[in-house]
Amino acid sequence: MNATIPIHLAPPDSTPAWGDAPTSRAPGWIYTDAPLYQREMEQLFYQGHWCYVGLECEIPKAGDYKRSQIGERSVVMVRERGRPGQPDQIHVVENRCAHRGVQFVRERTGNARNFVCPYHQWTYKLNGDLAGLTFRNGVERVEGDGSITRQGGMDADFQLCDHGLTKLKVARRGGVVFASFDHSVESFEDYLGPDVLRYFDRVFHKPLKLLGINRQRIPANWKLMQENIKDPYHPGLLHTWFVTFGLWRADQQSQMVMDAKHRHACMISRRNEGGAGAVTQGVTSFKENMQLHDKALLDIVPEAWWKIGDAVPTVVMMTLFPSLIIQQQVNSLSTRHIQPAGVGEFDFVWTHFGFEDDSEEMTQRRLRQANLFGPAGFVSADDGEVIEFVQQAFAANPQARTISEQDGTGVHNTEHNVTETLIRGMYSYWRAQMGV
Repeated sequence: MNATIPIHLAPPDSTPAWGDAPTSRAPGWIYTDAPLYQREMEQLFYQGHWCYVGLECEIPKAGDYKRSQIGERSVVMVRERGRPGQPDQIHVVENRCAHRGVQFVRERTGNARNFVCPYHQWTYKLNGDLAGLTFRNGVERVEGDGSITRQGGMDADFQLCDHGLTKLKVARRGGVVFASFDHSVESFEDYLGPDVLRYFDRVFHKPLKLLGINRQRIPANWKLMQENIKDPYHPGLLHTWFVTFGLWRADQQSQMVMDAKHRHACMISRRNEGGAGAVTQGVTSFKENMQLHDKALLDIVPEAWWKIGDAVPTVVMMTLFPSLIIQQQVNSLSTRHIQPAGVGEFDFVWTHFGFEDDSEEMTQRRLRQANLFGPAGFVSADDGEVIEFVQQAFAANPQARTISEQDGTGVHNTEHNVTETLIRGMYSYWRAQMGV
């Protein structure tokens, strides 16, 4: 007989409160409450956290830039040529003119010698310093008597150095760029912690090559995608491709690893041969007779860098809170960037990459396997749809609760994948940060 865990709901007309329910029972309003969402932006995206911006290989030349996003704020990642004998610098600045707040970069990528706001033509260096502005000293006018008067202009104490763009703190590691509006944030290495950092370094161990970008808008709360990739319970049940072809199943050798604060996680597993078995009985997504017309789609070649310690995982899915998912699924590699666009929607940007020294054959293999992922991916399309269903249900009943209690109610690393411990870990951290 299952024990019943008492749950006390906040009255509908009061400020939402988690109450004395366990962290495994998340209330629906955490996905739908607009004031709470605004607090998340301030406390999780703009303070105390590192957020993903992009890959260095997306801006390979001096002057190259990429428009990106942290929370709902537009930012620009730009490469500036280093001084003689010095490496290039990568800056991240807020895409907001200091004068009247215009988002001055509209293109997704480009190359520039400087940034010029189209509204009043204030001009900024690539590092965000204000270089000049129109009519700083006013405009001279010749009067009827021949005298010259000066009209307008900034006050004499106006200093260019005081009015640059908002500059973010930048962390670069392995060709990946993170940034924070909070200049007091801990180091990136401390932020990830040693257990997650070793898996990050496992992927980003040599120069990268950009293969392509997909983007989609998903009508769901941003946390649901973090949850989805902290949920090893669902892949062998929801995804036909995973359970049928052995890419992720409950009968695989697996590990779940978190950092000490439980905000970041790695889902680690090793592919098996698939086929029918105990874990496929009653699983409607399993299609025993499903065959590939082109077997090259799953032409998987082991790579030497997969090995870590004594293990050789074929898949490691990393979630770096709050904004990034890093995917290694056999030979397919990508970052997945969560960009909130409101309490009930977010943009999801996939950046597929390989390594500079990949052979053409390996590059094509990575591109073929990328068809499993992205907005119309044979696997990932399922995720976008199902979390939309979750959002719809909780929008209709925000006082309802989840039950994330596979493998108990505690938070701990595991040596298997039949668990929801990573979700519970994330919400233990989220509750402490949000005070609910």
